[in-house]
Amino acid sequence: MKETTDKTHQLKISNLSKDFGDIQVLRDISFSFSSGTSVAITGPSGSGKSTLLHIIGTLENPSDGQVEINGTDPFKLSEPELARYRNAVIGFVFQDHHLLPQYSVLENVLIPTLAFEQEADAPQLAQEIIRRVGLTDRISHRPAELSGGERQRVAIARALINKPSILLCDEPTGNLDTTTAGTISDLLFELHRVERNILIVVTHNLEFAGRFENRLKLTDGVCTLETVSGEQSKKK
Repeated sequence: MKETTDKTHQLKISNLSKDFGDIQVLRDISFSFSSGTSVAITGPSGSGKSTLLHIIGTLENPSDGQVEINGTDPFKLSEPELARYRNAVIGFVFQDHHLLPQYSVLENVLIPTLAFEQEADAPQLAQEIIRRVGLTDRISHRPAELSGGERQRVAIARALINKPSILLCDEPTGNLDTTTAGTISDLLFELHRVERNILIVVTHNLEFAGRFENRLKLTDGVCTLETVSGEQSKKK
């Protein structure tokens, strides 16, 4: 597969904090990543991993600090502008695939292209992505006719259909057996290598996390960044 190199992606988080009432979930977090970077977010349950992912994905507002994606602060956009921006720039893969049961594999993958003006070549692009995730022979099947691993592959294809700058995954292998989880992990990294997006994955699986070049560990709302080489580990 030919690598994509014509787009530069940038994510910058500055002094980010998040409160829920009197409870501070995230405290003064800062980091930045660019095209082709892979990041695992780890930490104990309740440490704010999913909250951080949702803020990066513009699904939740920060209490303080700033998020910039490709030089844009998405939280300064109007709600319609933000919805359009999110759909174009961010892809999501959740632990539960959230496929629509009444639709086929192809139709599920095309859903993000239907929210706004559809590109004329969207069906052809969807078929190509489905081929890349190994589901051409399942293209007309509905979710109930697929295995758990196949459903997660559809979710990955759907997340990539708009060629997002950032691909966010929340426990993408959490509901899968060990063999299938390994297959999905390999697929995520292969597609990431080709797409050159920013891949950010929340996971409890430390073996899976060890495959990422960067690891963000959350503990009591504080973020520790470690590179794959272990050359630096610093609190942000």
